[in-house]
Amino acid sequence: MRRDRFRVLHVGKFYPPHRGGMETHLELLCEGLSRHCDVNVVVANDGLRTDSRRAGGVLVTRVGTLGQVAGTSISPAMTSAIRRHPADIIHIHWPNPTAVAAYLLSGHPGRLIITYHSDVVRQRILARGFDPLLQEVLNRAAAVIATSPSYVRTSPVLRGVKEKCHVIPLGLSTQLYDSPNSAEVERIKQKFGSQILLSVGRHVYYKGFEYLITAMQHVDARLLLVGDGPLRNDLETLQKRLGVEDRVIFLGEVKDVIPYYYAADVFVLPSITRSEAFGIVQIEAMACGLPVINTSLDSAVPFVSIDGETGLTVAPQNVDQLASAMNLLLADEELRTQYSRAARRRVDREFSADVMTRRTLHLYDEVLDRRETADPVYGRQIPMAPMNVPVLDESLVP
Repeated sequence: MRRDRFRVLHVGKFYPPHRGGMETHLELLCEGLSRHCDVNVVVANDGLRTDSRRAGGVLVTRVGTLGQVAGTSISPAMTSAIRRHPADIIHIHWPNPTAVAAYLLSGHPGRLIITYHSDVVRQRILARGFDPLLQEVLNRAAAVIATSPSYVRTSPVLRGVKEKCHVIPLGLSTQLYDSPNSAEVERIKQKFGSQILLSVGRHVYYKGFEYLITAMQHVDARLLLVGDGPLRNDLETLQKRLGVEDRVIFLGEVKDVIPYYYAADVFVLPSITRSEAFGIVQIEAMACGLPVINTSLDSAVPFVSIDGETGLTVAPQNVDQLASAMNLLLADEELRTQYSRAARRRVDREFSADVMTRRTLHLYDEVLDRRETADPVYGRQIPMAPMNVPVLDESLVP
């Protein structure tokens, strides 16, 4: 397989310090890939100005943005940024209508890979008008990355291109979770008691926090909610109305969440729709040895933490099942220990940054070097046209 330093241009929505799951994934993947190939990133900026600078060994270009429509950045300069880049591979992260439109307008001759993070769920009516462009870019793609086998099976979009799909789960740097601040862990335990439940995420509709708070009426423990968002006031009102102020603690954003993972006994992800496409906070919890309670969504969520192996899976929006699962794990230390060990093993095997990077590089090799390649999930053959973009010198990178 080739290992010369070919060029890859990733096209995303935003890049850290913007916060978000896709942004964190993009940064982690690109920094890992940069040790093996030349990686540049194009994303939208917050304002009109276009800015290019290196971050973590990766050249990041934030193109000027006129504003947003339905959560989508209007960034005309993204087209020229893609067109003029001498990339061998263009790697688009979806959902991102701006990136798809810019790529199609650019006429770039490089091979195309798409990471399909999720379907468009809440804005589906608006998305229908964009479907022809999405289908066109999927037809042009040499390969499509899905984050789990279950998402390929359940996404109507991915089912239509399943012969191109390669499953590469999201990952994280496990080393960051190996050395918690022990003094802070002890402080949290002393402050909140001997039995702690933890949930982490934005306070938005699909997280299902209202069901978790309601379930706490039947659980004698402390629930720590890390995060913030537009529904926080509503959730705090529910907390007070149910009389669980002593059991449900809103922490807002915290400087370092890792000590909270280590102080907790169980992690809960009560999401209620497939807008929760993956739930990377599960991996963070599992890396810290926490058993997970999640929900049986038709997304990657129950693929990440497996029912009966690394935790328990309950039906979404089911308060009784949530309460029962929390009570069961809190009462059974031996079961928690069993799930805890299995959780960390699963992270090391499937969800580490090194594994994610290695799998992505393997796919790049296949796309650049082979006329056809076997799909790792479905075992079908994917036709590949010959590569016609030369490898260029480092000095040509803008």
